[in-house]
Amino acid sequence: MTYSEMMVTPMRRELTNLGFEELRTPAAVDAFLESTQDGTALFVVNSICGCAAGSLRPAIGLALSHRSRPAALGTVFAGQDIEATERARSRFTGYAPSSPAAALFRAGALVAMLERHQIQGRPPNMIAEDLIGLFERFCDQDATV
Repeated sequence: MTYSEMMVTPMRRELTNLGFEELRTPAAVDAFLESTQDGTALFVVNSICGCAAGSLRPAIGLALSHRSRPAALGTVFAGQDIEATERARSRFTGYAPSSPAAALFRAGALVAMLERHQIQGRPPNMIAEDLIGLFERFCDQDATV
């Protein structure tokens, strides 16, 4: 189901205000992931659901204030950017479609994924701790995979 763009714009802004690049087409998804081949990238599948609003987006804000963080930030909006979301999910090898979700890439490879079942019902600070742990493991200069 798609929602009015006026309704989802504030939800999009929660991430773009944190520095996320909105990727609204399959070509934009491909270009973003191609441009991050030499570094780390956090890719978020945003959603209108309550667990995105009450848990994931606030958790991302908390986690990105940490010293270790991905070099690039990209997002698609499930149910709105349908083709872009499908393209992004095609890169999440081994994971079923999930909204919301957060995927961490390093050197072009998917290294970690937070799926809806790891987000829903959990407070933002706990999810932020999970993200920070991933950032420290994969985003620091001397991190090893």
